[in-house]
Amino acid sequence: MVLKIFFPQCCNRADSGLLVGRWVSGHDSAVVLAVIHYPFIPGQVKQYIQQVQAQSGVELSVLGSWSLPKDGQEGMESFLKDLSTIFPQERWLQISREFGKTGFTCEVLGRDQVCRKNSGKTLPPDEEAEKIEEEGGDEEQEDEEKVIFVHYEQRKVMLSQLHPIQVQDSESHSELRQMFGTVARSQPLFFLDKYDDGPLKSTHWQSEGREASIIVELLKQASAPLCVLLSWLLAVWTWICNIRIFTVFPLRFLASKLSTCIQLSYRTEHLRTLSSPKAAATHVDFMRKANIVVSVLVDVALGVALMWWLYRDDHIPMLADALVPAADRVAQQLEELLQWLMGAPAGLKMNRALDQVLGRFFLYHIHLWISYIHLMSPFIQGILWYGGLPACLGLTFALSLLSDMVALLTFHIYCFYVYGARLYCLKIYGLSSLWRLFRGKKWNVLRQRVDSCSYDLDQLFIGTLLFTILLFLLPTTALYYLVFTLLRLVVVLFQGVLHLSVDFINSFPLFAMGLRICRPYRLAEGVKFRVLCDEPGTALHLLMEINPLRCGAVVQTYRTPTYSCYPRDSWAALVKKLFVGELIYPWRHKTTKSD
Repeated sequence: MVLKIFFPQCCNRADSGLLVGRWVSGHDSAVVLAVIHYPFIPGQVKQYIQQVQAQSGVELSVLGSWSLPKDGQEGMESFLKDLSTIFPQERWLQISREFGKTGFTCEVLGRDQVCRKNSGKTLPPDEEAEKIEEEGGDEEQEDEEKVIFVHYEQRKVMLSQLHPIQVQDSESHSELRQMFGTVARSQPLFFLDKYDDGPLKSTHWQSEGREASIIVELLKQASAPLCVLLSWLLAVWTWICNIRIFTVFPLRFLASKLSTCIQLSYRTEHLRTLSSPKAAATHVDFMRKANIVVSVLVDVALGVALMWWLYRDDHIPMLADALVPAADRVAQQLEELLQWLMGAPAGLKMNRALDQVLGRFFLYHIHLWISYIHLMSPFIQGILWYGGLPACLGLTFALSLLSDMVALLTFHIYCFYVYGARLYCLKIYGLSSLWRLFRGKKWNVLRQRVDSCSYDLDQLFIGTLLFTILLFLLPTTALYYLVFTLLRLVVVLFQGVLHLSVDFINSFPLFAMGLRICRPYRLAEGVKFRVLCDEPGTALHLLMEINPLRCGAVVQTYRTPTYSCYPRDSWAALVKKLFVGELIYPWRHKTTKSD
């Protein structure tokens, strides 16, 4: 039988006293949390343990005694052994260490042994013989019980969180998880240090003085009024958004399509989460709030840096002067492309009438777009100047605004794509329906299946005529659809990069990743053991080290949910949509919302 004792490294050289800790339920192991030094009054020790137990909720008790001999304390070990009658336990641990040795010696006494050793009654000879035989049996059992000391760094274990966080009931009662939970919940026990004026002195990871940070205390004091201010600002913003004029159809429709409005809704939800008066109940809630705080601060810092670059050295007038010539150049290249399609592109023979109609239709849209750009050219510099101001809210707002501006500047390309896709889709579905007519089939709308059907001669003649017309017009339509789909995919790719950048800033767990890099023990995936000491005559000593959580697991566990966290269409579904002419929006699901 093996007894494991989790012993804190900070107590290796503690003065002699009592071991305070907890027996791990369901396992043959004990967790030592602190050493209460001599001199002490047993009644005060019991009262102190009860107070700490009420504050922490951990079933603390006196596990045994710790002895480190010093000059003038020759009888200390026997005195500590006699205390086992005052603090009754199923097993009493007598741990001692000698100077010059690394290992400990441990003697485990049961309740019956303790009572016999501390009883002063004289027994009859027969009962004395029976007691001697029982003691001999107990000694053999005690010899068979081995003790292993597992040394751990108390501060790291207390601050670390063992993953996975969501575990089953059987795993939640595991020995290692109970040990981590015991140390983490025993913080009230660590408030007593050697500088206190009380009658008790103890050794633990904070025994040299409590850790404190002026910055942390100032942030705690400033958090309450800051949350009140955020709550008031959010209430005002919610009242503005609920004005009737913003709920009418055109404005509500535009708000659902503009990336800037969507990003504003995300930031509103984030600030609402931060301004909540409820404290973080779980580790996940705390990490989510911390990640949001760091994400917002980094986002605002990057946005201010972008504003500083835009508004210095007249970069905005330079961008405005380059925007109109760039738009004219794009329009000119589109005209040349349409002229090429209206001829004999790549030597292909197109349907002359349909080719001319489609080409002139698209050329007319280009001329309208050029006229619109030149009409807006005097106001472009002012639009860019005021459009750069939202960057003070964060880089994500600037990128979202850039995505909306790209969508407006390439609106004619989007129109070309929609026209070509609808015309191509109409012909594809028409050809598939007429192909079923030749095979004597039809689509049953009510049952959503293909059924057999008999057609008369007139229906077959008209179907053949329409099928022939659509089939010979399909190459011309498909060529226009292919060209404008490629142009649309270039715009979508650029917007997709912008949206992925915004989503990365919104969802990436910066605080959790900072903990993983600077303090890897805070996020633990498991532990590993190595032999610390194996001296003859002493117990086996192991050192427990924390394995940090992998970076990929950190991102997967703590990332903030956004629209990109939901499953997208597969590549096969995307290719199918392109083949049949359905409109695609591959970077976002319009119906999904953030949690």
